[in-house]
Amino acid sequence: MAHRLDRTNVSFLIFGHVMAVVAVFWLVLVQTSPWTLGLGVLWFALCGVGITGGYHRLFAHPTYKAHPVLRFFYLVFGAAAVQNSALKWSADHRVHHQKTDQVEDPYNISRGFWWAHIGWVLVHAPKEIDLRSVKDLSADPLILWQDKHYVALAVVFCGLLPLGLGFLWGDPIGAVLVAGFLRLVAQWHATFAVNSFAHYIGSQPYSTANSARDSVWTAMISMGEGYHNFHHRFQADYRNGVRWYHFDPTKWFVWSMEKVGLTSDLRRTSPEAIERAKATVLSEAQA
Repeated sequence: MAHRLDRTNVSFLIFGHVMAVVAVFWLVLVQTSPWTLGLGVLWFALCGVGITGGYHRLFAHPTYKAHPVLRFFYLVFGAAAVQNSALKWSADHRVHHQKTDQVEDPYNISRGFWWAHIGWVLVHAPKEIDLRSVKDLSADPLILWQDKHYVALAVVFCGLLPLGLGFLWGDPIGAVLVAGFLRLVAQWHATFAVNSFAHYIGSQPYSTANSARDSVWTAMISMGEGYHNFHHRFQADYRNGVRWYHFDPTKWFVWSMEKVGLTSDLRRTSPEAIERAKATVLSEAQA
């Protein structure tokens, strides 16, 4: 299938990676401010949970309910992750689950590791994103507001806000380079890893119906999204790492927000259903 290069995406990805390299040189040769480094880590966490807790586990998969304040937080920091609006991100992701490993899957691992990781972002999709699968989100005024103002929100929360905060400790350029671009590129590849590594390496304890796999290493870099075999089998569960010891900061965040009244109706798969899935995979292996 022939694909046309998406010049906008390619240009911005190249620009972002170049600026991330500039950020490293800035830290090494110009100024290494602990405040700037701290801002970068904080922004990675805030934008990361905007994607994992918001875009993914709340909007793409309504695995719990969230207060409008938290929904707003997810939308503005999700925009700062520069991965499209929540509406379009969720539409793509729902297709991925409906058509996993098939031609229609936007980041189909069957087309190769690099296609799933980043190749699909570099080209125009063969057809426009089908928003019919996200009619529930299209009825949400906050979601529509973010979709309409996505670019402006990305500029403000990815660039201008870190720049302004950097003035507080005399390193505005370093702040926007590190919290803006270096953080952004790291975040891109953390998300991309769920599309590539999480369909390529790891175990399949809950289902062998598709390529999704559980990997603690992928979970470590993606705020818990690496327990992907469990997620594909039980996508209505707000957890990805189902065991208490699984590294899933997003799960812990959503659970903590419930304690202060910002999330509710957290959906959990029953232990019996989980054990049945594991038993089915085991019996298939022994057959």
